[in-house]
Amino acid sequence: MPRTLHLGAFLQSSGYHSAAWRHPDAQADGGLNLAHYRAMAETAERGCFDLIFVADFPGATPSRADAGARASGHFEPVTLWSALSVLTRHIGFVASASTTYDDPYLMARRFASLDWLSGGRAGWNVVTTFADVAGNFSRDEHLEHDLRYARAEEFVDVVKGLWDSHEDDAFVRDKASGTFVDIEKVHLLNHVGKHFQVSGPLNVARPPQGHPVVFQAGSSTPGRELAARTADGVFTAALAIEEAQAFYRDLKARMARHGRKPHELVVMPGLFPVLGGTEAAAKAHYEELQALAPPSAAWTTLRSLYVGIDLSGYSLDDLAPPPATVTSGPQGKLRVTADLIARTKPTLRELYNQVAQRTHRVVVGTPEQVADTIQLWFESGAADGFNVLYPVLPRSLDEFVAEVVPILQRRGLYRREYEGSTLRENLGLPRPPNSLARAHSSAAFRDARTND
Repeated sequence: MPRTLHLGAFLQSSGYHSAAWRHPDAQADGGLNLAHYRAMAETAERGCFDLIFVADFPGATPSRADAGARASGHFEPVTLWSALSVLTRHIGFVASASTTYDDPYLMARRFASLDWLSGGRAGWNVVTTFADVAGNFSRDEHLEHDLRYARAEEFVDVVKGLWDSHEDDAFVRDKASGTFVDIEKVHLLNHVGKHFQVSGPLNVARPPQGHPVVFQAGSSTPGRELAARTADGVFTAALAIEEAQAFYRDLKARMARHGRKPHELVVMPGLFPVLGGTEAAAKAHYEELQALAPPSAAWTTLRSLYVGIDLSGYSLDDLAPPPATVTSGPQGKLRVTADLIARTKPTLRELYNQVAQRTHRVVVGTPEQVADTIQLWFESGAADGFNVLYPVLPRSLDEFVAEVVPILQRRGLYRREYEGSTLRENLGLPRPPNSLARAHSSAAFRDARTND
């Protein structure tokens, strides 16, 4: 069976470029504008996208120097997707949520509810939150990188176990007999681990997809292992095709150690397309965007790359120093940044211009040139699809759907209609079996109910 190209639309308020909100065609209040998100969801669904994707960070930037940044002023993503799920029919909804600053029972309940509301179109992007926001959560300190991933491993296992609290046909709702739920098909989790103690069961029926689709975004060794064992999809970053191919091979090879097959996980790197009717027009649009970014935005981005390094003595015209070799920050971004600095020896200003799109692959050109890049990466073992990062919203999404999608369809790479009714079906992913044995803890749960 031939592979199918998968596309996600990354919808970040007014656009993915750091200065997008200043562009004349941008919806500057997009982060809190439901009509804006609804129109984009409908456009992406018209383009037969597998999913729409939104990142999230449980904090903000209160510094005056960061006044041009957009770390605040947007919806909580699961709440947003819940609203949009009833206004669409096919497209999936993937939201980032942190395993470092959340609770597995609440997380399981939230995404199970979204899966029911959407008819089986929910997805959870597992993140560990690289920046220190411990002060927002009554904690004294931020967890270091490897400990965050150890917690994430257990967190994901607990969430999946809770999704399996009920067998698919547990809720009989028989009015004649008075039986609402078959107690023999309800199971306690009784998890006791290093980080969590969770009894269960979840108070939401097993989701329509069995489990909402689980994405993961880490590129470090712990991140890759977590993805190989637990993820259905990976959102990664790569500037060069060779780098993407190496990541793809490594991740797919790791899956075998966990008893999984390569087709059970889709790899979707980020792609930042800047379109124009000609290559010159596309370059002019790109330069227009770059010129909108004030110096304060540059320093905000650079500080996120240089975690643990004081940049106060530098100017934007100084050569970029190497980033820290050991940091609790995002390891994938660190790796891409270090490689870029070693290859190109940029100034800090040039480095910022290179990574204003957060180190994802940038293609500036015509719709045909963007389609060529997508086809090359897809057919050469660098990607199963792409999470497309739009410079300015809604303009860039409208252009992509109108101009790039038809080219991919004519080339036989991309669907003209949806194959299934759930996100799993459209991504070609199997529905997971229930991990809890039929008799597991049912007696204990029955006894507990009897003693209420």
